Formats: sequence, structure tokens, C-alpha cells
Amino acid sequence: MATQNLTEYERQRLENIKRNDEMMASLKLQSRLNELSSATKRQRIETKSFKISPEKEPKSKSPIVIRRSLRARGMPPDFSSSKGLEGDFVASMLQTPKSSIQPKASPRELGPLSMEEAYSGTFSDRKLIDTIMGMSRNSPLCCSFKREFCKEEVSQDPSSSFFIKSEINGDEDFNCVMKGMPENASLSYSINVKFEGDGGSYDTKDIRENAQVSCLVKPENIFDLQSLILKPENIARILPGKILNLRFLPSNDGTMIVVGDKYGNTGFWNTDCMEEEGDGIYLYHPHSGPISGISVQPLSLSKIFTSCYDGFIRLMDVEKEAFNLVYSSDNAIFSLSQQPHDEKSLYFSEGCGVLNSMDERAGKCSSSWTLHDERINSIDFNSRNMYLMATSSSDRTACIWDLRNIDANKPKPLKMVDHKRAVHSAYFSPTGSCLATTSFDNNIRLLGGVDLVDISMIHHDNQTGRWIPSFRAIWGWDDSYVFIGNMKRGVDVISTANKKTTTLSSPHMSAIPCRFASHPYKVGTLAGATAGGQIYIWTTR
Repeated sequence: MATQNLTEYERQRLENIKRNDEMMASLKLQSRLNELSSATKRQRIETKSFKISPEKEPKSKSPIVIRRSLRARGMPPDFSSSKGLEGDFVASMLQTPKSSIQPKASPRELGPLSMEEAYSGTFSDRKLIDTIMGMSRNSPLCCSFKREFCKEEVSQDPSSSFFIKSEINGDEDFNCVMKGMPENASLSYSINVKFEGDGGSYDTKDIRENAQVSCLVKPENIFDLQSLILKPENIARILPGKILNLRFLPSNDGTMIVVGDKYGNTGFWNTDCMEEEGDGIYLYHPHSGPISGISVQPLSLSKIFTSCYDGFIRLMDVEKEAFNLVYSSDNAIFSLSQQPHDEKSLYFSEGCGVLNSMDERAGKCSSSWTLHDERINSIDFNSRNMYLMATSSSDRTACIWDLRNIDANKPKPLKMVDHKRAVHSAYFSPTGSCLATTSFDNNIRLLGGVDLVDISMIHHDNQTGRWIPSFRAIWGWDDSYVFIGNMKRGVDVISTANKKTTTLSSPHMSAIPCRFASHPYKVGTLAGATAGGQIYIWTTR
């Protein structure tokens, strides 16, 4: 009765249910489901009732060592197994000629290295050796005495030695000719003669052979800012890594640059090299860490000192074709410099604020002072007074010191310049009458006047980031201009007279120039280095 009252849809639904039940019964799905359910319950019971006791570890097993950094363990950094940070700032290779040389992987080796072992270039470096030796034989300072010195003019001392110092101005007394010097430049001369003897008489030849002559150039209106240009042939990629230091070889016989990068490479670029002689680029790998300093003396061009974060100072002796180890330390060396006209003296910063003085002939440090609370980033000497030294430090100060009066226990500077952040450089002007400091607080300070009491502060964006080396303002060929890179791929030129900034730019610039060097004997020749290993050379028209 009830079935008759169902609709067609409901009857069809009941038939489908009945058919599905019969199909499931034929497949025995319900019995299989019951078996799986009972098996799962039995497994849970067994798991709860069974307990596994841990096995005892053997006593011979080595203990677990917790990794700790070298800094946390109080140890110096190991640069031999690390290549440092890989910069993502790579200049355009379409506009920049690329050197075919590749660096060698050099371990932190004690002792001397031959130039052949350290060389990584494609072409032979014989041309480089001959060129440097030729520059070294032709000293850039050519002096001739017009005045005859007699023994009455020498203030003798009864002791075994005596010192003569004479200030002579005017061509009637002394004639000094510096190659490449502008015609309208004025000069002042200082002659220092030191003899070791019994106080007897000395003739003109003795004085000429033992004299140390300093020529102070005072150019007047010799530099035209608008004359500086950048030519495509004066651009090259010298090194594979970030360039931290560069110097012109102080010679008027040619234009050669020596540079150092963060991988420990030292490169040379002879811009006067002919095409048939190669590209003029030579690469050596004498260090295992970032190059922190390069020093070349004008009267000894064949001997080039380099310092490194690996704690080594090496002397590249071109005449002996070797990289000699001059000094080694467990601490990093952050800067290097030499006194003017003293090719044997070395001043370098080591570790946390320590400054060392050593004579290369003695092979050991003669003096050591703790001048700053943190690392010393730059060391520079005054051209007029070789005992005045300027240092910059990450402790936010730049100081001027008198080397004759430094207390070993409590060194006190002659003058201190404070910044709000780390000071990357402090350099004296060519005449020694001014000082320029560069800090990460976006300021450049210029000190001048009597006793450097006049201080001017110039704002400049020095936020280079982690990939680009810090900016360092350098002096040009007189006290008129200061050069520093900017983040817009240009060179800012700051006038010391009106404190205004002019920017040198070029369509050939494809990277940010961060470190600079001016040719000491070629006015208007300026080199800039980049984080991509490139060199840009500005020259006059």
C-alpha cells in the first residue's frame, strides 16, 4: 500500500539502494572493513604495552663539538680559506676592456716568493721588470749644486757625528729641477746633510753625495678643472676583485699604476705599453687577503711595499725579482706608510689601534704605540715636517702626532678632530699646510691656517654600503682642490677656497669610483678605482 503511494522518483531511489547493497555484499567489503578495524585496535594495544629502552652510547664516541666563530674564540681571522664577500656590483663589460689574466690561489706562505711564482699574467712580465728598472735609474728629482760649500760653513761638532741643516731660497744659491714641473711654480728648498765621521773637513763632493734634498712645489693657477677628460682608452679592468689601494709610480718617464684588491692581488698597468707588447696589465698574487696599503718611494721605484689583512708586509724587489717577507703578525694590518725621503722606514697599523715603526734593514719594530681605541684606517706624513703624522681611525677621531714626542704609555696628539662615525682617511695637502678628513658621518673636514686651527665642515654623501669601498678624499697637485667619488658615478671636486663642489662626469663611466690617486709629476693625471676592479684615468685635453 505504502509502495503504491510512492512516486516514480522514490521507487527508482529504493531500487538503486537495493542494487548497491547487493553489490557490496558480493564484494564482501563489510567483512574486510571489520578485519582492518580489529587489526588497528590490536596494533595500538601492542604499542602502548611495549616500551623500548634506549641503547647506551659507547664511551669511545667523540663528543659533540659546538661551532664557534674565530672572533668568539679570540683568534685572528683566517683569510686563507675565505674569499670574502662576493660583490654584486659588476661594471658593464661592454664599455670596459677586460684583462685576460686570472689570479692564482696563493696560500699564506711564510718566507720569500719569487715574482715568477706569484705571477698570474698571460704575457711575460719581463717588459714590466725592465720598465720599472728604467724608471728607477732615472730619478724624478734632478738636483745640481751651484754653490760651493767649504768647511767653514759646516758647523762642526767635537763628537763623532754632526748634523747640518740649511734652508736656502733662490736660484743664486741652489738649483733644483723637477721633471714635469709647471713653469709658473715657485719652489722652496731644504737641504739635510748627515755625516758619520770624526768631525774633520768635508768637500763639496761629500756633501753632494750625502745630501737629502726636499723640493716643495707651490703651484699657482696650474690646474684647470675643465681640462680634465676621460678617454675610452684610459679605462681598463685590472683586477678581479674590489680595489682597495692604488698608487702612481712617482716617475715622469711614464704612467704606471700599481693597485691591490681584496683577494690579495697586486696589479700593474703600464698605460704607455704598445699593443704589440700586450695590454700592459700584469697581475701578481703575493698575499692571501685584502691589500691594505701600498708604498713606493720616489728614489727607490724598484722596491714596492705592500701590507695585507693576512698580517704580512712584503717588499716587491723588482731588481731581485722577489716578494720578500718583511714583517709577519697574527693580527691584521690595516694601513701602511713611509716617511718622505726615507725608503727604509715603515709605519703600519696593526690590530686594534696599534701603530708600529720599523726599519726594513733591521727587520724588527723599533717602536710601538697604542694611538687609537679601534683600528687605524690611514697613515700620512707631512711633506714639510717629516715628524708630523696624521692618522684616522674607526674610533671616530683623526689625530696629528709629533713622532719626536709620543709618550709610550699615554700618547697625546698635537691635535684631534672628532667625527660622529668612523673616520676613513686623514691626508695632508701637498704643501703640508692643510689636512682633509673623510668620515662615514657624511662629512669632510678641512683644517688650515696657523697650527691648523681653521676648520671647515663640508657635507658629502659617504654612504657607500657593503659592496663599495669607503670614500676617501685626496688632494690634487696643490692645496686648491680635494677629490672624492660620489654615488652617481662621478668625481666630486671640492674647492678649498669657496668650499663649493663641482662634479666630473663622463658617459664612459660605468661604475662608481671610490679610491683615487693623483700622479705626483703629471699635473691633471688622476686615477680612480672601482669595486669591480676597474681603473679610470682622467687626463688633460
